Amino acid sequence: MAGQNGVGMDDMTYQPVVMDGMDRGGRWVVLCDHASNIVPDFVEGGSLGVAPDDMARHIAYDPGAEGVSRALAQALDGPAVLSRFSRLVIDPNRGEDDPTLIMQLYDGTIIPGNRGISDLNAGERLRRCYRPYHDAVTQITAQRTAPVIVSVHSFTPQLRGHAPRPWQVGLLYAQDTRLAHPLLARLRAEPDLSVGDNQPYTGHLPGDTIARHAIASGRPNILIELRNDLIQTQAQQREWGRRLASLLIETLAREGL
Repeated sequence: MAGQNGVGMDDMTYQPVVMDGMDRGGRWVVLCDHASNIVPDFVEGGSLGVAPDDMARHIAYDPGAEGVSRALAQALDGPAVLSRFSRLVIDPNRGEDDPTLIMQLYDGTIIPGNRGISDLNAGERLRRCYRPYHDAVTQITAQRTAPVIVSVHSFTPQLRGHAPRPWQVGLLYAQDTRLAHPLLARLRAEPDLSVGDNQPYTGHLPGDTIARHAIASGRPNILIELRNDLIQTQAQQREWGRRLASLLIETLAREGL
């Protein structure tokens, strides 16, 4: 069985999604689309032909996001839903018809196992990874009363050939700003933080996780991006989880959402 190393996982033991804290009763649901860099054995024999160093980078998953998500969910008294497949296998934070659903080139790295992928193989990844993850999110949110969706991601301090990114944390949102704008103001009141407003990325993509599970049903939501050099250790992940939980709870209560 593989850990966070990009090695394949045996078909008989593989599950595409982890659900943590299902017995917690709070409104919050924490999602982690890119929690893992696992390549299941049914995908190219468990390897996409990408070097181990690259599989450990942000191109394969969001380093540190899983630990933050678990800590955040616990502090919010809600469940966490975490993927168990690399974003290079298939990206759950894309619509099914998005051309970047299965990437062939990412931040300067060619993905050999994705070059010229057949419709049959792409369909298997949808069926065995992407859709079970989203089915789990649908199931869990349906079980909550007035759920609030928080999606946790991490970003690299610097893309190849680009300027360093100064923000410690960024908030991503589209048309639903009920939680985003007041949380952004609250984070910017923290003296030690540089906070990105729809940075280092802009808004949401049609059919992405937030659009599908929050915006479509009118649920309050926010996508939080943390710079991954700040969440490398378990202690850092727990600290950020607790810090964000406190700010989220405070903001939600103040806005009456």
